[in-house]
Amino acid sequence: MAGGGAGEPRGDGDVAQLGRLGGQHRFHHARHVQLVGRRRDRAAGIAVSVWRAGWAVALRHREDADRGRLLRGPGPAVLGRPRPPRHRHRAAGAQRHGAQRARLDVFAGADRAAVNVYFHTFGCKANQYDTERVRQAFDDRGAVVVDDPALADLAVINSCTVTNESEVKLRRFVRHLAKTGRAQTIVMGCAAALDDGTIAALPGVRAVVANADPAIVLRTAGFDDVGAQHAAPLPGGTKSRALLKIQDGCDEHCTFCATTLARGANRSRPVAELVDEARALAEQHAEIVLTGVHIGTWGRGAGDQGVARTLGQLLEALIAAVPEVRFRLGSVEATEVDETLARLFIDAPRNVAAHLHAPLQSGSNRLLKRMGRHWYTAESYRARIEWLAARLPVFGLGADIIAGFPGETDADHHASLMLLHALPFTYIHVFPFSVRPDAPAARLAGQLPPEVIRARARELRELGEAKGAAYRASRVGQAADGVVSGRQQGRLEVMTQDYLSVYLDTHRWDGRPRFEVTVN
Repeated sequence: MAGGGAGEPRGDGDVAQLGRLGGQHRFHHARHVQLVGRRRDRAAGIAVSVWRAGWAVALRHREDADRGRLLRGPGPAVLGRPRPPRHRHRAAGAQRHGAQRARLDVFAGADRAAVNVYFHTFGCKANQYDTERVRQAFDDRGAVVVDDPALADLAVINSCTVTNESEVKLRRFVRHLAKTGRAQTIVMGCAAALDDGTIAALPGVRAVVANADPAIVLRTAGFDDVGAQHAAPLPGGTKSRALLKIQDGCDEHCTFCATTLARGANRSRPVAELVDEARALAEQHAEIVLTGVHIGTWGRGAGDQGVARTLGQLLEALIAAVPEVRFRLGSVEATEVDETLARLFIDAPRNVAAHLHAPLQSGSNRLLKRMGRHWYTAESYRARIEWLAARLPVFGLGADIIAGFPGETDADHHASLMLLHALPFTYIHVFPFSVRPDAPAARLAGQLPPEVIRARARELRELGEAKGAAYRASRVGQAADGVVSGRQQGRLEVMTQDYLSVYLDTHRWDGRPRFEVTVN
């Protein structure tokens, strides 16, 4: 178990102490404008200029980006560059994909045969939510969603640009679809938004859509987009956990990240809309995961949000609307766990899962500044986590950390290891640094050799695995609040409040989506 737990005082004064822990780092909202000698303007309606060797810089208004940058046939490509020609090496392949394009284009008629659509998602929970919205929009228009891409007429792929490896996997997957299936492919999402024509030139790609707006994707596929409104994703199978995206975009400028360029500025969804969606999800789900790109900033700059203006206040409103559901927070910065959130963690264990994923990225203050993460230090991060962990009887704690960031010294790496050792992490997501051509870190001095990055990543992973195993061992035999998450190899997967997966034989399940389970 993490922390000393149940006997700790939990009064208002104790919670109020939390606000003093971060010092001047508590809620520092200053814009990080100057990055590596290149200004990146964030005024409303202005996109960031994107530099990449070998192709032209393009400026686009965000309003245009929100409508989607589409690639059809030989027309103009993303970011103003002419679409490169597609070289068909096999006439049979061209004929097959041409036939599929024709079938999709005639789908707008009234008397049409059902079109089979396959979906695949790369990346985060926000991407998973976006895919479910698009999936529901196709389902509402009579398309048949299939699990086997070989049966599909159309494949819709939601892409990720967090790492270079994620884009490599995307391109490999699209090529595989073209070789083994008959489907035309639409690529949407973050990597699509930053495409320089590479994705558009892949075999079988019908269009590249810069976001995951259901109306745009439907229109691109030749469907009627009327009424493609925001709706709660449909439940499916035995999965009792749902996603609720509360905001999109990010106003920070981490130098390693291209997601800000792909997703745009922070945009919070209204409270009433979120409450309505939570009520709909609660009809068939026992847990709702709040997700987004930077959910700790929900409510900032959004005008009148009613009674809720912070993430903690939004969570209070959601709990009041659907008190029978357990809510789980997605990734939240440690310094954004304010008094309201802390009180909910401590006093409402049935309503809020005892689990926090708090991105760290580095335990070195020098590197945090170099990364553009100006709103906290290693010391303020540690103080906030230790305060919360000491007041929770069980606590699932995770973090993201980057291995081998440009300029990282042995001392910087050691500082990360020491901070990870000191805090009660139950899992760690390690990201070996990879160059994102659109992100400023690609131009930083001090790029490390791949073998050094791999070695440091391996050391961080080994530490994370050891801490995870130790935490689980401390929980074996203890009772936990479990929600059915799905099936794995014929067994039922149950997710505990502190983010442990417990597996049960299906014959032992009585059909309830939420029940007490013993950690094994």
